[in-house]
Amino acid sequence: MTDFLLPTYTNLLTALSGWLGKAGEQLAEPDTVLSARLAPDMFPLSTQVRFACIQAYEGVSRLRGEDFPQVWHELLEEGRSGAEHPGTLAEAQARIQNTLSFLADLPPGALNGSTGRAVAHDLPTGMVFDMTGAEYARDWALPQFYFHLMTAYAVLRHQGVQLGKADYLHHAFAYLRPGTMPGA
Repeated sequence: MTDFLLPTYTNLLTALSGWLGKAGEQLAEPDTVLSARLAPDMFPLSTQVRFACIQAYEGVSRLRGEDFPQVWHELLEEGRSGAEHPGTLAEAQARIQNTLSFLADLPPGALNGSTGRAVAHDLPTGMVFDMTGAEYARDWALPQFYFHLMTAYAVLRHQGVQLGKADYLHHAFAYLRPGTMPGA
């Protein structure tokens, strides 16, 4: 589980940081993009970034059977009020970097042995989902992470930031066979 989830979180949070960097370079008033959303009833970009970070923290926490620290609850509440307090791109980048540092500081094998762990995922609505660690990772943690990540990507594209698939899968270029890049 460690070798599966941690690189996924790390690669895609690094991509998200790159997307925000491009927004900073390409937009005339880059901090205003954090208030942008795709639909009136959706959370803004600032919340999508915060929630993508929270998903990485939460996934690790639940799979390790650890309580969710208060500071992460505060980030979750900050995300829920992202429309009123979107913050700045620098603050969003700092959140991502803090999350990446958290992931990098986990010990080797931090999530190993968690596939069969019982995970009870309770929602503020009172609903509780009972899953194994493997089911939680596959059916909740990663889909939630990707949802917020891709919503952030879509908001940035909708706001005119020039992004493409190479920005989304930049980490995959480590696997490119030499001499197969078009035009090389």
